[in-house]
Amino acid sequence: MKKIVFILCCGFSLTILGQQDEKAEIMKVINGVFEAMRTNDSTLLKQSFVENPNTFTAFVNQEGESKLTTGDFQKFIDAVGQPKEQVWNEPIWNEKVEIDGNLASVWVDYAFYIDDQFSHCGVDAFHLIKQENGWKIFHLVDTRRRTDCEVPDDIKP
Repeated sequence: MKKIVFILCCGFSLTILGQQDEKAEIMKVINGVFEAMRTNDSTLLKQSFVENPNTFTAFVNQEGESKLTTGDFQKFIDAVGQPKEQVWNEPIWNEKVEIDGNLASVWVDYAFYIDDQFSHCGVDAFHLIKQENGWKIFHLVDTRRRTDCEVPDDIKP
């Protein structure tokens, strides 16, 4: 009986370690997006995504209406790759990663800064697929707001 319990515990531990490794690989992809934004590296940005991913922004407009806009991924790539004097910095926290086979979901809080100047905050929600060349983002939706932003002090620039 002790052997069975030991084997089950070992198997469970290996499963947890495997999930932690997968989560680290997934977060490496997510962090690559923000590194690309900070360094104007459109090549690094494209490496994090499948070809032609879906991107959206959900927000409440000035009239209080809930809106969803479709993003243009090529425009995002172009904007990130443009040389600029200011640094786009989007620190994240409260990472939540869920995995089922080759599908992953990542939900993070973020604050967006241009240099050290706060712009907005919200949530980024990513969906990723694991392919032969690793995890890639195929869907990204973010929320954006300028109020009710509780950015942790250790996240602020």
